[in-house]
Amino acid sequence: MRNLTLIGVLLLALAFLLYYIMPEFSIVKLFEPYSLMGILAGIGIGLIFGGIVGYVSKGSAIKQEQQRKAYKQLVKEKEELARQAAENARVQQQTEFPSQDENTQTY
Repeated sequence: MRNLTLIGVLLLALAFLLYYIMPEFSIVKLFEPYSLMGILAGIGIGLIFGGIVGYVSKGSAIKQEQQRKAYKQLVKEKEELARQAAENARVQQQTEFPSQDENTQTY
């Protein structure tokens, strides 16, 4: 957003510079109705474009944050499933192959 503000200030300065270069420039003409209408229209258009750009950039930032959270949640679920699979495999292995001490027969 700082870049947009900087660009807006530069464009406003450029507009004043171009207005100043006009041959019939005077400070009094800056406050005439036509000049004020032009300035206010430029500010209004700039605010509209700035609002649209801000809305779009905020929306995309929110979507990216949601995607990051969903990815982190999937990673946690994957780790949990891997942990459970390892535990199940360990339990399965113990039940299939009991230790030799338990199977000894006395003669």
